[in-house]
This record gives sequence, C-alpha cells and structure tokens, in this order.
Amino acid sequence: MSMNNLNFDDQYGILRTFSDSMPTHYTFKIQSFSLMSKHSLERYESEDFEAGGYKWKLAFYPNGNKSKNVKEHISLYLVLAGANGPQTCWEVHAAFRLFLLDQNNGKYLALQEEQKERLFHGIKLDWGFDQFFSQKDFTDASNGFLVDDACVFGAEVFVRKERSTCKGECLSMIKDAVMYKHVWKIENLSKLDEESYDSETFIAGDQKWKIEFYPKGRDDGKDSHLSIDLALADPTSLSPTSKLYAQFTLRLVDPVYSHRHFEYGTKATWWFSASSPKRGWPKFITLGIFSDKSLGYLENDSTIVEAEVTVLGTASALD
Repeated sequence: MSMNNLNFDDQYGILRTFSDSMPTHYTFKIQSFSLMSKHSLERYESEDFEAGGYKWKLAFYPNGNKSKNVKEHISLYLVLAGANGPQTCWEVHAAFRLFLLDQNNGKYLALQEEQKERLFHGIKLDWGFDQFFSQKDFTDASNGFLVDDACVFGAEVFVRKERSTCKGECLSMIKDAVMYKHVWKIENLSKLDEESYDSETFIAGDQKWKIEFYPKGRDDGKDSHLSIDLALADPTSLSPTSKLYAQFTLRLVDPVYSHRHFEYGTKATWWFSASSPKRGWPKFITLGIFSDKSLGYLENDSTIVEAEVTVLGTASALD
C-alpha cells in the first residue's frame, strides 16, 4: 500500500510513515473486528505494557471517540497506566508512535506528532489521535489494514524525562447534595453540671457528626449565654490535608409545640477539618431568654436541639 493511495485527512502536525519493523514495545491484534460495533463496544483498553520504567496501555475507539465528537474515524490513544504511574504533581515527558499493520505488505503505518514529546501527568494521562484513521479506508480490505475481519495495532514509547513539580489540591463539589436532619432531646437540664455535652453521632455526607451543647456557655458567652456547636465526631478520620465544606443550621425547638422555634440567624457554612473540627455560636441565646418558660424553649426541664447538615464539597491534597 502506497501512502499516495490513501485519503488521509489534512491534520496539522501529524507525521505518517511506513516501517518494516514491528513496534518496539507492544502490539495487539483484534479478531472479529465487526463484532465490536455489533455488541456496542465503544472503547477497548489493552493490557498494560512497560516502557521507560512506566506502565502504559492503548485505548481504542472503533467508531471514534464520541466524547470528542469524532465521526467516520477510528481513534487511538496512549494512556499512562498502572500502580506505578505518577501522581498529579509528577510529570513524565514521552515521545511515542502508534502503529497499524498493513497486512498485505507486512509494513506498519506509524503515526506520530511533529511535537516530539508529550507531557503525561495525573490530570492528563492520555495522548494520541482523535482521527487516527478513516473508517472508509480502514474497512477497505484492498488497503490491507482490516483483513478477514482482523487488524493489528502497536505502540512505541520513549520516556525523555520526569520530575516532581508541585503540591496540589483537588476540590470536588457535590451535585444534588442531600440535607440530613438530626433531633436531640436534652432532659434534666437543671442537673447538668458538666461544661459540655455531646449528642449521639449521626451521618451526613458520609461523615460522622455530633452536636455540642454548653448549658452555661463557652468563651465570650460563658455564664451569660447558651452555646451550641456542630462538630466532627471523629476528626482523625480525615487526613491532615482533607476538609469538608458544609452548610448547617442549629436551632432550638419548643418541646411541646415543635412548630415554634428559635433559629440563630441564617444558615452558616464552614470548612471542617482535623484542625478545625467544629463551628457554632458561643452566644447562641442568652440564658435569660432560654429559661423564660413563656417562650417555650425550656419545658419540663428539657429542650430540643435540631441540626440540619448538608455537605456541599470536599477538598484533599494531590500527592
């Protein structure tokens, strides 16, 4: 097959050559190629192979990479893979060629970029060709690339250099975050003589939480106010570099008429972490107002505290 007989798309920066040699690092053969489309197999990933001290694989799209709106072409990519791949802040510079065997002549069509090398890292693990080859020329048996419903691809990878570049952080906002409501009834208030009391733990956003109740206040609300906080029940479960972004409301509810309540301001938001595990109000409500029975927050020596918690996002370090 001559290069002149093929109708290559005009793709700037891509070099095409024929080689008599097999790909240095990996080849894979696909048999019964037509069944991939019949069975709706849109993407195939090869087994891992090693080159330059790293593991790689090929990602093949028989009908084109739909996520990139590829039509009437097959797509082929080199992917950095395996447990020894670099973390986000490691860079691996590699030059590569991807191959397709002309079975009629025993030669490999090789595609490579004029840009000699690409940068692979934890955020960008793959490089390659959206329009590796037109489906029309590929399926034409006279061209030799698909013969008896079988084809052969390959890869060569040459690592130029690697280096560690930075520290980083990944922020993940949660779509359709769910609010969790926890109700805590506190009884025998007149007998509470400890500085603070904790509610039972509850789960919100896959994290354990608790309410902290200070019957005589804390900090600048000591002996004048009731203090209430929302806190992580087990801050050590978070790594030192992880944190949770949560929206929450704390309120007192009339134990008898639950539709009457005292709510401190509007909803609050806070980044909770191992080093900052709680947030609340030292001056939630004055002790005088709280103990005024006509207002209904204190009834039969008991009260009810409600917490509504919605975890909106998480952040963690990139290694």
